[in-house]
Amino acid sequence: MTARGHFALVNAVILGLALGLSITSCGGGSGAGGGGGGSAPPPPPNTANEWAWMGGSSKVNAAGVYGVQGVPAAANVPGARSSAVSWTDSSGNFWLFGGNGLASGGTQGLLNDLWEFSASTKQWTWMSGGSAINPTGVYGSLAVPAASNVPPGLAGAVSWIDGGGNLWLFGGDGYASDGHQGLLNDLWEFDPAIKEWTWMSGSSKENPAGVYGSEGVPAAANVPGGRDLAVSWIDSSGNLWFLGGFGVDEAMAQGLLNDLWEFSPATKEWAWMGGSYLVGGQSIYGTMGVPAEANRPGGRSEAVGWTDSGGNFWLFGGDGFADYANGAQGLLNDLWEFSPSTKEWAWISGSSAEGAAGSYGTLGVANAANLPPGLAGAVGWIDGDRNLWLLGGGVNALWEFNPSIKEWTWMGGSSTANAAGVYGVLGTPAAASVPGARSSAVGWIDDSGNLWLFGGLGDDSSGTGGSLNDLWRYEP
Repeated sequence: MTARGHFALVNAVILGLALGLSITSCGGGSGAGGGGGGSAPPPPPNTANEWAWMGGSSKVNAAGVYGVQGVPAAANVPGARSSAVSWTDSSGNFWLFGGNGLASGGTQGLLNDLWEFSASTKQWTWMSGGSAINPTGVYGSLAVPAASNVPPGLAGAVSWIDGGGNLWLFGGDGYASDGHQGLLNDLWEFDPAIKEWTWMSGSSKENPAGVYGSEGVPAAANVPGGRDLAVSWIDSSGNLWFLGGFGVDEAMAQGLLNDLWEFSPATKEWAWMGGSYLVGGQSIYGTMGVPAEANRPGGRSEAVGWTDSGGNFWLFGGDGFADYANGAQGLLNDLWEFSPSTKEWAWISGSSAEGAAGSYGTLGVANAANLPPGLAGAVGWIDGDRNLWLLGGGVNALWEFNPSIKEWTWMGGSSTANAAGVYGVLGTPAAASVPGARSSAVGWIDDSGNLWLFGGLGDDSSGTGGSLNDLWRYEP
């Protein structure tokens, strides 16, 4: 395991997969009577701002039900897990890979199972990988797809989806080709059309050091060091980006990183784009709202990332350094915006100190004084209006940030930690329903702009803590 001495948590970093989709509210509206004089049917109930429990168990530590590989079935369900990764494809299907969780036998460990969920049929399909814990990777030949290739069991990896619908996966805490566990820097591509994995870059061994080269210059020899819990984005040109995590620097030291990397799928080359090549990179906040070349987020893990419709990257919180020079590490609530065109960061909101408390204000009311607390392991979504959504990190409060007015709104859930889930009736939205407090879950957004949430480490319907596999939908 990594040196943090706890389960690897993933930033359920969602990667701008909802770009172009509008958040819409369901229900409402009145009908007119037909020419025959009959009364109009009653309008459907308004379920805006309500959660619905859509699948999985209302109890912690549920085992997976895999069924037959490649065959969807109503009984199929991934086991409870945290630190998984997710994608949304162009057809609106949700994809899920790995994490630290429970396989078919009910034992817990690192997973490499790949799942697809249809939001229309509400069925899961086990697509690839094993149904047992702690599998080693089968790497094959670099850049050559093969049916036998498969990434190792992983937790805390990062993910992207490209314009061709291929799924990309980098790093994590997992089992390398030699069966040893450690921090990985392998980059993988999965082609859903042929259902094959390709090892694209990095090492097949654990704990490799980073090779940084010259800042801003792509090179075949460049490669990030092994790491988990980084945060990732994809730009308007289809290039893959990530920042930080807990990993291995150029000098082979392990710790929190703030290095920024870009990978071009066209050239298959990495470029180190900013931050430090050594662990412990310090934040430089500058002036709030003002981009500057010198600005940079500090070393951190378990942050949240979004990509907006303008191609800018957003970053929130995590466990990291507000001021590494003074040894100040803790939970962060700073919000940053990065422009890939100017290569400049701007500190937008939140505190420049660790351990910031939340200021919730009034439920549903935006206010300049509102702020989420310092959070790590939250999950994020972005809607078609560029609003950023945030849930989890050990609580179940749901937040919305409006970039146009630069204000946060507390939208639901509790302002206290360890809140139990209220599940209600399966498949039925209700004002009283709410997921329990959790961290390191994953999320998606569907074609109607609804937010979906799966699993994580958290609290079930009885307030018992553990790994979850509950699936939720929220209608903004």
